[in-house]
Amino acid sequence: MLHFTSRLGLLLVLALVSQLPARAQQRLTMEDAFLNRSLQPQNLRQLTWIPGTAEVAFVRTTSGQDELVRAAAAGQPATVVAAGQLTAALKMAGAEEAKALPAVQWLDASNLLITSKGQVYRYDTKAGQASRVLGYEATAENVEMDPTKTRVAYTKAQNLYVSLIGRENEAVTQEPNPAIVNGQAAHRSEFGITKGTFWSPQGQKLAFYRMDQTMVTDYPIVTVLPVPAQAVPIKYPMAGDKSHEVTVGVYDLNTRKTVFLQTGEPREQYLTNISWSPDEKFIYVAVLNRAQNHMWLRQYDATSGALVKTLFEEQDDKTFVEPLHPAQFVPGHADQFIWQAQRDGYNHLYLYSTSGKLLRQLTKGPWQVTDVLGFADNNREVVFQSTAASPLQRRIYSVKLGGGKVRELTPEAGTHTATLSPDGNFLLDNFSNATTPRIIRTVSVKTGKTAQTLLTAPNPVAGYQLGQTKLFPIKAADGQTDLYCRLITPPGFDPSKKYPTVVYLYGGPHVQLVTDSWLGGSNLWMQLMAQKGYVVFTLDSRGSGNRGSAFERATFRQLGTQEMQDQLKGVDYLKSLPYVDAARIGIHGWSFGGFMTTTMMTRSPGTFKVGVGGGPVIDWRLYEVMYTERYMDTPQENPEGYAQANLLNYVDKLQGRLLLIHGTVDDVVVWQHSLDYLKAAVDKGIQLDYFVYPGHPHNVGGKDRVHLYTKITQYFDEHL
Repeated sequence: MLHFTSRLGLLLVLALVSQLPARAQQRLTMEDAFLNRSLQPQNLRQLTWIPGTAEVAFVRTTSGQDELVRAAAAGQPATVVAAGQLTAALKMAGAEEAKALPAVQWLDASNLLITSKGQVYRYDTKAGQASRVLGYEATAENVEMDPTKTRVAYTKAQNLYVSLIGRENEAVTQEPNPAIVNGQAAHRSEFGITKGTFWSPQGQKLAFYRMDQTMVTDYPIVTVLPVPAQAVPIKYPMAGDKSHEVTVGVYDLNTRKTVFLQTGEPREQYLTNISWSPDEKFIYVAVLNRAQNHMWLRQYDATSGALVKTLFEEQDDKTFVEPLHPAQFVPGHADQFIWQAQRDGYNHLYLYSTSGKLLRQLTKGPWQVTDVLGFADNNREVVFQSTAASPLQRRIYSVKLGGGKVRELTPEAGTHTATLSPDGNFLLDNFSNATTPRIIRTVSVKTGKTAQTLLTAPNPVAGYQLGQTKLFPIKAADGQTDLYCRLITPPGFDPSKKYPTVVYLYGGPHVQLVTDSWLGGSNLWMQLMAQKGYVVFTLDSRGSGNRGSAFERATFRQLGTQEMQDQLKGVDYLKSLPYVDAARIGIHGWSFGGFMTTTMMTRSPGTFKVGVGGGPVIDWRLYEVMYTERYMDTPQENPEGYAQANLLNYVDKLQGRLLLIHGTVDDVVVWQHSLDYLKAAVDKGIQLDYFVYPGHPHNVGGKDRVHLYTKITQYFDEHL
């Protein structure tokens, strides 16, 4: 099996970004950092494989006009249709006139599918003609098309609908109570859940979540758009409180009847990672208890809803079990599927039979499988992405289902994200590393050699004077574990000077900030700060993502504590650098990073002169059931851990300047977190700064993001 590359200074100095000519003196603006798309690496629009072929398709601009092109994996692109021709054909079929080439889906080798304002059209690339296929309500949400591309599921308010040819806008549910929601993502999108509908392979049946929230307390969100302001309550189950109850319905499009899977008691459980058997007869569900330490993979009859059997169980009495990926069936082998699990401490692939028998563990080693792309070699091998070369990198590999050595397909150091061609013979590889903006190419799965390079993106910031970016490891507070860091120094760096430093952090589960990707994973605001004369530093502490169970679960039942100790090791490193002014170090993060910013400012008072925490969790008792109880258990089970992490207990320890920022309609980290902190500061006579973004949810997006980061930057300029 593969192993990590030598631990001796792995990528000690990975990137020397910005060895630019002396004449390049252009400076970034805040608008450049967040709104100027030309400063992001060039990409290929609507890049995809064409079903049933080994051809790719994408949009290019020729003589000022967009056109859709296709190319064999090793061939030259040829025009399929120009924007003007396609929009004219759609208009003839009844579509509203479009000003640009619309988003298309390839139905097969010669037909496109285009959706416009709830109307679905087919375009025949050979005949050059379009026709209407079906329609659904233009205000529909959570729209999902079935695998045959002839049916659509969607939601409107709390109900689920389907549209198919000759039967449009058919109600699947007729629920009058807005607290009972059908067809939407359940369990607050934890456990890898991204949607609420699951089409069967041939589109004959539709599985969907039904989420009963009637027992969950209403939480007030106030909108100031109307006059007077209005309360718009949401259902928000907080840690230790009553959670919602979920069932899975199965709607048969032929009989127009729904059955519900008999998932049984207790009602407070998590139904996750839903998948269909290839013959549409069965549904597989990972059933997880509320304590999140016991999972059962169960098979249900899709016609009756009855439980057929439990295939296997996973249990962890010390921490938790977190299923994130549904069973993935092997094409041509309806009795075999791939299951992903962290049973040996790292996420790996296991081949199972539908009898529940483990056939073999396919991958093994101190690294994570991060994505399964599909199957190759006539479905005899599985192709996947992993961190096998380095925790900072993602490369593509394959392994035979019969067992054997893992084979590397993309040996170039950096980050490879890829899709597999329908025939399994080629990868569509989207590659970058710290000094390479983007290269897109097709790669032979058999040989690992490049068949064709479709794009080599130029450096989009070549005309800007950027600082130097380095990636390197330091040791964690345990003295053993490598923690990866990113350090950006100002342009025209003078090692004899003393520079103020900003630490940007997150530190929470499933997030990795430091990667061997373009600019080392940094964003242009960090590069802007370096231009302004700051050193910018980021460290992925224990508890963050893609490093295996022991790394992530080091923070179990004590969020904030180990992360703080690791971040302090980062501060120690910064203070060892002669050019870092130890008296002028600031810190900034959002969400979990806002929690960590406030933690560092008050549980390690005096370390940082300035902090800016956005959307911060203050008291984990106020955060949602699913996430919080996984990492902290319930407040009733772990009162000491909750008390230790509760930042209201450290308000009077604050030293330096702290700015908290919150969106007023945040439905993820509710506004009460920072308001409670503000109230505690007032009660104790502690001064801090505070800013809100009216009408913004958890993240301040769009053009207002320029305002947000101007505010943050000015705060550092004034106080650091």
